[in-house]
This record gives sequence, structure tokens and C-alpha cells, in this order.
Amino acid sequence: MVSFKVSVVATSPIDGQKPGTSGLRKKVKVYKQPNYLENFVQATFDALTPKKVKGAILVVSGDDRYYSEQAIQIIVKMAAANGVRRVWVGQNGLLSTPAVSAIIRERVGADGSRATGAFILTASHNPGGPTEDFGIKYNMENGGQAPESVTDMIYENTKTIKKYPIAEDLPRVDISAIGITSFEGLEGKFDVEVFDSADDYVKLMKSIFDFESIKKLLSSPKFTFCFDALHGVAGAYAHRIFVEELGAQESSLLNCVPKEDFGGGHPDPNLTYAKELVTRMGLSKTDDAGVEPPEFGAAADGDADRNMILGKRFFVTPSDSVAIIAANAVAAIPYFSSGLKGVARSMPTSAALDVVAKTLGLKFFEVPTGWKFFCNLMDAGMCSVCGEESFGTGSDHIREKDGIWAVLAWLSILAHKNKESLEGDAKLVTVEDIVRQHWATYGRHYYTRYDYENVDATAAKELMGLLVKLQSSLPDVNK
Repeated sequence: MVSFKVSVVATSPIDGQKPGTSGLRKKVKVYKQPNYLENFVQATFDALTPKKVKGAILVVSGDDRYYSEQAIQIIVKMAAANGVRRVWVGQNGLLSTPAVSAIIRERVGADGSRATGAFILTASHNPGGPTEDFGIKYNMENGGQAPESVTDMIYENTKTIKKYPIAEDLPRVDISAIGITSFEGLEGKFDVEVFDSADDYVKLMKSIFDFESIKKLLSSPKFTFCFDALHGVAGAYAHRIFVEELGAQESSLLNCVPKEDFGGGHPDPNLTYAKELVTRMGLSKTDDAGVEPPEFGAAADGDADRNMILGKRFFVTPSDSVAIIAANAVAAIPYFSSGLKGVARSMPTSAALDVVAKTLGLKFFEVPTGWKFFCNLMDAGMCSVCGEESFGTGSDHIREKDGIWAVLAWLSILAHKNKESLEGDAKLVTVEDIVRQHWATYGRHYYTRYDYENVDATAAKELMGLLVKLQSSLPDVNK
């Protein structure tokens, strides 16, 4: 067992370390500045109660974007110096954001211990690479994002930090090999446990969905399937779930090898950036009329918490997607067989879900943008299914949105609708059929989303400040 010593490094505050809804996202070159990552990590440790640090278990992993491996090693050394008992790391540092939430909530160590939180290394759907983005956020013991009370404290700590402890002589941990590496410090034993990235998450998904019915759907010659991980962390789960567990063809997986620069692409699952999937599904302007698209296609973003659902030459809006999942959940998904506790959407999301809730007599909530607001409802036992127009969909099985969960939910609905259609000459019920039937039942909602990328933060804040000011005289503005 290797011993390590703790040293204290003098530092000073660095401007601009205010975490947003999903942590602190900056360019890699910013994170590589001396003490930048260390300051933020220590500010986070200092914002937590001692019992969530001293003797605790923390998860540290992410979407494998550029700088992740170096960041994991730094956080491990700082965790040891701060008295953390054990760090859990997904093999090769890979864990999707929803998988991290699942591990906090579900995984039990050999000694019966559980994680109290996690550092997730991701900038979500932002591009990765030496000149692109890196990010870090902290999730709490419920598996959800740190609340504003904690993120505000983290920010205040970054403005006053003067030092941080670190076990600089702790050897580099091999995060490619499953197993436990033990060290000895002044405060006792410190372990780093590397575990299979998919095991716990796959187990959870199998407890939620009827894998046998989905497998029957995927094995039907009438049904064809395609999934694009955009070279994000979803690739660490796609082969295991879709091929090994559900029997899909290997050829149905696109870009499922995680890469630190996402293959030079933009890992955002929408019609603009998921170009290869869009073309394969027959939605490209250069559609090859001679090639028949698959019946169902889906994509996930860099950290696998967002999703896009496509049918053959048919796009499902995120707002419709969550409404359709909610409308069919009880009948199609075993996890919801006893009914939904309630449903919720973010403010910018269309009112499609509202109509489902009213028709089915469900509790309904509209929340500000930010998944933590859904988590509050879930923790209070008031929400089962929720979603937002920014391609995020999820349920109370964890406390993050979940891209692969959404894909499995749609496959479950398709399997349920096609129980009598997979044999003989019966016509397959398609994604488009399901959406159009939903519109016929609940009405159709239209909306437009505009994405503004690489906007100057100062100018954006000035714009929002002006809009807030204008609210005081809306009648005049509306003229």
C-alpha cells in the first residue's frame, strides 16, 4: 500500500467561476490555467457539509471529453487530501450524466456504503477538443444537480479562496483497469475503485422496461433501428444495451466510439448537428430516394442526457415526445404500471404535455429552465415524467434527464402498439402513426426554438436586464 502526504498550496481567487444551472463550463485553455480547476474543486468541497466529504464516497467521471483524464487525476488527489474515504470512477473515466445519478442513488459498495455525491466532468452538448469546451458540476446525494444554495456558496468560496490541500505525491491511478487501488494517508486509508461503466445503469434500465418485448420488436423483419451516439459517452452503453441485451444489429449503431473531441463534431442531438443520422432517416435535403430509411432513429448528446427521436422521414419535436411518453407510459412501461404521480415541463416547452395532463387527470407543473426544478418535484413524490424543449426527457428513476431512457421509452411504446402487428401481413404502427394519432386525440402544438451560440456573456446579460426592465411597462411594449 502506497503512502501519501498532504501539502497545502497557496492560491488566490480567479474571476468568473460562477457555476450555471449545469456547472462551470469554460474553454479547455481556461481550465488549464494554474489553479483554475483546483480552486473550483476546493470551493466545492468547502461548500459541502463535513459528513459529505470526510470519510465519504464520491463519484468522479464524465463524458471523456478532452482534459477529462487529467482532471480526474487532480480531483482524486484533492479528494484524498480533503479526507474522502473512497472515489468511484467509471472504467476509462466514462460515465454518462444519467448513469452518475443512477450510481449515486442505486450503487451499494461491498461494505454497504453509498456515494454522497459526484463530480461530473462534462460540458454536455458543447463541442470538445483542445480548443473547445470543458465543464465540471457537482451532484448531490439524491443524484441531482447541486441546488442554488450550494452553487451560490461555491461561487462565494471562489472569490475568497487562499489555499487548497492536495496529495501531490499520490501516484497516477490507472482508470482503464477495473479494480481497487488503496493508499494510506495521515487520516487513514484512501481507495480509488474503478468499475464497469455500464453494469449499474443497464440493471436499472432492465428494472424499468420490458426488455423482452423490445427485443421482439427489434428482431422483427418489419422493424429497423438506428442509434447515433455522436461519439459521446452514450457509446459506452449503446452496444451493451441495444446489441447485447436487445439484439439489434451492430450496423444499427452510428458513431458509438467515445472520442475526446467527439470526432470533430458537435455532440448536440438535433437536426442541424446529427447530420449522419438525419440523412440515414431520410430527412436530409440530399435524401437518396433509392435507400429506404429505418423505421426508428435516435441520437444522444455528449454526456447522454439529451435525446432526439426520429421516425422514417419524420421528426418528433421534444415537446411532443414528452407528451407522447406521458400519454402512453402506464400502458407501455412496467415501471409506470401503477400510474403517474404527475408530469412537468419547463416554461419554454410547448403546452402539449398540459393537454395530456388535463385529459388524463394528472398533476401538472410548469417549472423554470433547469433540471433541478424537476428534481424538487420528484423528491416530493409529485412528478413521474418530465421534459423540456431543449431535447431533454426523463423520469423519477433518477434525478437527471436521460437520453437512453427516452429511446427505450419510445421503443417500449412502439413494441406495445405493435403487439399484434409483428406477425403476418399486419401493417406496422410507425413513429409517424403514433404522433399523428396523438395529435388527433390531444391537438397539435406549434412552436419555434432559436439557438444562439458563442454569444458574448456580457452582452447577453445586458439584453436580459433590458427585458426585465421592459416587463414593468408591457402594455407600452406591446404597442
